[in-house]
Amino acid sequence: MSRAPSTLALAVMVLAAWPAATDTLREPAAARATNGGGPRMASNADDRTRAAVEALNAAINARDLAALHLTVTDDVIFENTNPAPDGTRIEGRDAFGRFWARWFAANPDARFEVEEMVVAGDRAVVRWIYRKTRDGRPWHLRGIDLFRVREGRVAEKLSYVKG
Repeated sequence: MSRAPSTLALAVMVLAAWPAATDTLREPAAARATNGGGPRMASNADDRTRAAVEALNAAINARDLAALHLTVTDDVIFENTNPAPDGTRIEGRDAFGRFWARWFAANPDARFEVEEMVVAGDRAVVRWIYRKTRDGRPWHLRGIDLFRVREGRVAEKLSYVKG
């Protein structure tokens, strides 16, 4: 018996299929036609994307700024979740590193746990739990990140939270 895809998997399938005129890394229509136009099977691109996202998450959880810089492109775009409702847009590797240096200092015991990751080509969606101690008590927040990877490095990390 086959399982229906999760909501997150469906979201990634839609994201992967969505036309993007400015994205030159998309699979050509002729290549999509060879697999019936449906969702692509796991590929080397999927593996490279998964590895890039996992490396970034590991660097964040290790609080390793040197490793963090190696995981992103020079022109990385990061949309943080604060302040609500739209967050802050951070552009470039140096600004990204400065953000995380401040975040590490302000959140010494914080950790991101991946609940689910779905990858489609150069895109990934990660559903996560952010845990830390707040006012002396365990605290958590759930959210998702939408990623785009280019040449083995994270080029976009767009973050969204519940509540």
